[in-house]
Amino acid sequence: MAADRAAPVRGTQSFVHTLAVCWKRPSLTALEVLWRWAFGVPAVILMTYEALGVWRTAQIDTTAFRQISLLDPMSAAATLTQVGMQLLPPLLRVAQWMAPLLLVAWIVVSSFGRVAVLRRFDAQLHARPVTLMLLQAAHMAALLGSFALWFVSLRAAAVVALNGPIAAGHDPDLVLYCAIVIIATLGMFTLWAIVSWVFSVAPLLAMLGNLGATASLAAAFRLGPLRSRLIEINLVMGIVKIALIVLAMVFSACPLPFESVATTQFMACWYAAVTVLYLIASDLFHVVRLMAYLELWKSRDHAALQTHP
Repeated sequence: MAADRAAPVRGTQSFVHTLAVCWKRPSLTALEVLWRWAFGVPAVILMTYEALGVWRTAQIDTTAFRQISLLDPMSAAATLTQVGMQLLPPLLRVAQWMAPLLLVAWIVVSSFGRVAVLRRFDAQLHARPVTLMLLQAAHMAALLGSFALWFVSLRAAAVVALNGPIAAGHDPDLVLYCAIVIIATLGMFTLWAIVSWVFSVAPLLAMLGNLGATASLAAAFRLGPLRSRLIEINLVMGIVKIALIVLAMVFSACPLPFESVATTQFMACWYAAVTVLYLIASDLFHVVRLMAYLELWKSRDHAALQTHP
């Protein structure tokens, strides 16, 4: 019996248990959805408004744009490139003020939202919204760095598979380009899943121990054997995200065989419903990950108390 109590709990086992707990407490997911959509809905409205303004003021050849066909990918790529070159300068001007605004708004809203969800789960946690803002800023900086690295890999793939053959007088190797892009994307996705757990567990440590941003980040790197379980949960979350995307694509394609009889309004409502369900499911698993981290930490403290009474 003592050996059973001392047996370590795998990260995936705690994840499944926490999923069941969160499923029985829908208020956690509802609160997560509430704060995310409180930011997301106004942000989407603002971006849509500005994008439509850019589209209306740009001189776009709508006839060529409407004649894009997947059966002629080279012509479609040329048309999209031409449209993109026309839209890029005004979009960059809008992004110069919109991107920082949305980034700051996300950091503030997500910090207060994260505090609300965690304290809903455990009221004994310390409310540290300012600390969470600093940690969220560090998280966003690391995320933007990963996107920059991914973009650099895409440019390198274009040089190898597209620009190089064209400069040598050969046809571009689209198959090689797609293969490099897929491998680079999956590799970056896996790398981020392995390292990003630090930015997810640091806010928990700040609220558990009433720590500052620097102290909680330092504590996140000193978790010992618990680190492997956190990485395991993060990798599972990465797989879950991919599965949710695949399921969303499958459900989106379900009405296509009935496209001849389905109305445009029905298709729009169907796609909107699939999108909403995907977002709610994604929010649920975000809550599950945080609660799984918290439960792992508590189980470690409980095991320490049993070992050293």
